Amino acid sequence: MVVAHVEQNTSATKNRRSMNKKKARTAANTTQIDGDEEMSSGVIPPLNSNNTAEDNDLMIEIDPTPALEASSAPAFPALPASATQSALKSETRRIPIPPHRMTPIKKDWINIFSPLTEILGLQVRMNVQRRCLEIRTSKATTEIGALQKGADFVKAYALGFDVNDAIALLRMDDLYLDSFEIKDVKTLHGDHLSRAIGRIAGQDGKTKFTIENTSRTRIVLADTKIHIMGSFQNIKIARDAIVSLILGSPPGKVYAGLRTVSSRMKQRAL
Repeated sequence: MVVAHVEQNTSATKNRRSMNKKKARTAANTTQIDGDEEMSSGVIPPLNSNNTAEDNDLMIEIDPTPALEASSAPAFPALPASATQSALKSETRRIPIPPHRMTPIKKDWINIFSPLTEILGLQVRMNVQRRCLEIRTSKATTEIGALQKGADFVKAYALGFDVNDAIALLRMDDLYLDSFEIKDVKTLHGDHLSRAIGRIAGQDGKTKFTIENTSRTRIVLADTKIHIMGSFQNIKIARDAIVSLILGSPPGKVYAGLRTVSSRMKQRAL
């Protein structure tokens, strides 16, 4: 009797286990079917708190258009032509004219007046009582440095340069004026001073013309003063040649030095 009772209990437990497994399978199938029906109907099931942060990150990465629109560069309309013109006050410059240059400036007045008014748009007048030339800006002046260029042009003519050479100061930006005296190099008196001036000029101005053509500058000898117009590097070449002549070097030695300098300048140009 005892053995038969034990066999019935074991069979009952097996039946219970199989029934529990079937119930679990049916419950899983029903939950899956319910979830599919909710997705097909458009109802989203509630999410867990752990999944919300990941979904938010995905949403930011998928739809970045609002951030791009906020960070786009602003577009500004073009300024009118009247806004580009500077409304500065009129400036005036007065350049003194030496007495020995008053007659030449009267003869070349048209050649001096025209570039200042047409190229730079300045207003010009000649003050005969004060012996100076006055220039000032006007509404037609468009360039900021026009007044300084006009003053340099008039000053170059007052120092003794030709009008055509002085106009180059208006058309080119890398031209300068350099002035010095013979006494700045070496104190000479009497015949020594006159011989130094003669060495710089040469016979019929040959030495001066050679220095000008080699260094691409313009030189004016006004008594003991020397004025040079050209670029910075060319002014240095001409000044070194003139200084060596003042110190007593023969013109032949200076010519040889100028030949070497001119050959180097041609090589650099190539």
